[in-house]
Amino acid sequence: MIEKREFYIDGKWVAPLAPNDCPVIDPSTEEVCAVISLGSEADADRAVAAAKAAFPAWAATDPAVRRKVVEGILAQYYLRKEEMAQAISLEMGAPIDMSRDDQAECLPWHLKNFLKAFDQMEWIRPLGPHAPDTMIALEPIGVVGLITPWNWPMNQVTLKVIPALLAGCTCVLKPSEEAPLSSMLFAEFCHDAGVPPGVFNLVNGDGAGVGTRLSSHPDVEMISFTGSTRAGRAISRAAAETLKRVTLELGGKGANLVFADADARAVERGVRHMMNNSGQSCNAPSRMLVERSFYDRAVEIAAEVANSIKVGPASLPGDHIGPVVNKRQWDQIQGYIQKGIDEGARLVAGGLGLPEGMNKGYFVRPTIFADVKPGMTIEREEIFGPVLCMIPFDSEEEAVRIANDTPYGLTNYVQSQDGARRNRLARQLRAGMVEMNGKARGAGAPFGGVKASGRAREGGIWGIEEFLEVKAISGWDLAAE
Repeated sequence: MIEKREFYIDGKWVAPLAPNDCPVIDPSTEEVCAVISLGSEADADRAVAAAKAAFPAWAATDPAVRRKVVEGILAQYYLRKEEMAQAISLEMGAPIDMSRDDQAECLPWHLKNFLKAFDQMEWIRPLGPHAPDTMIALEPIGVVGLITPWNWPMNQVTLKVIPALLAGCTCVLKPSEEAPLSSMLFAEFCHDAGVPPGVFNLVNGDGAGVGTRLSSHPDVEMISFTGSTRAGRAISRAAAETLKRVTLELGGKGANLVFADADARAVERGVRHMMNNSGQSCNAPSRMLVERSFYDRAVEIAAEVANSIKVGPASLPGDHIGPVVNKRQWDQIQGYIQKGIDEGARLVAGGLGLPEGMNKGYFVRPTIFADVKPGMTIEREEIFGPVLCMIPFDSEEEAVRIANDTPYGLTNYVQSQDGARRNRLARQLRAGMVEMNGKARGAGAPFGGVKASGRAREGGIWGIEEFLEVKAISGWDLAAE
């Protein structure tokens, strides 16, 4: 069993001030695979103090120096990427092939995109030709608290830590206590890459302890949080007293609008996207809205695809889906499936209980509900599991109305061969992102939502700017340059 009880503070691995062991559970076996410590407010204070002390020197470094340090983190990843994939697979249940190809690979993907964006930054520039002696300077905001989830651990750590470092901020990371092993390995990358002491710190803990302390700490200038909308509200309340910047990337209930003229694989693509990562993605297309003339056939296709998806342990190679992260999550998903049945939705694939042949592990059957009516619990609430809701619509206007009638606004999807329709819908859908016909967003595009999905923008130049303050300077002496 792995024992990782120390925190990374001020360039060293240090013991918690008070013992507080926390087991990490392998969701494929329900067995303890590691033990970490949960930090206290005092541990968080130590980390913030180290970050505060390191901030002036790090903020003053030449951008080229910060770039080189971040390049060093990437080099460390390439030396140890199999360790990273294994850690993610063990702690949160991503099948090992997916962990190698998708989960762990989020780190180099985002890091390289940040470096490209970084090279385009103008740290100080004239306001414009009408005011040549007024300059706009971009400066790091200060000490930042970073709170990350378990479902895509390296995705979110990279989207927060790397732009913070490039911006010149110092940081304290609190990863999810459900999936801490990958973040502790990332801390080793930072150390071996030569990140100066105090610039990056890691304290494990829960939301009520370390998370709340970082959110309310007077020396933390910004909190960047990814997780549930409920927790995002709590963090906002905790941060309000100190007037710090709060950036939130929260839940979603994505609508996937499938028109009768969509390509032949649109439904299959939507189902597989929904089931990816066992449905544990905030941007999952969890509501499939289908034009009525194509609806019955779409339901048949969706059921066939769901029934073909294999479920298995994270340690096995293959293209199956793994377990959900823990017993609490499993129970919650089972409750939603029962709620869908009770409220009259038509179950066409999957359903309650463990998949056939399994007697342990937090595995969920890939589940499809048809004839879901707007307003049903499973249509309104984020399930965060492999459960898809299918809803018919008669007109474009009705589809938009159903899609937008949600508290969330993260990602919506459109499937149609009509380019004018796609463009029209992309502007009408209330979301931070719209993906059409299976085309992924380009490298460096911002990730984030509106409404109850939060309003952060992570990735690319927008992700770096989240960690910067804008300063306006008048009377600049151009002759002194």
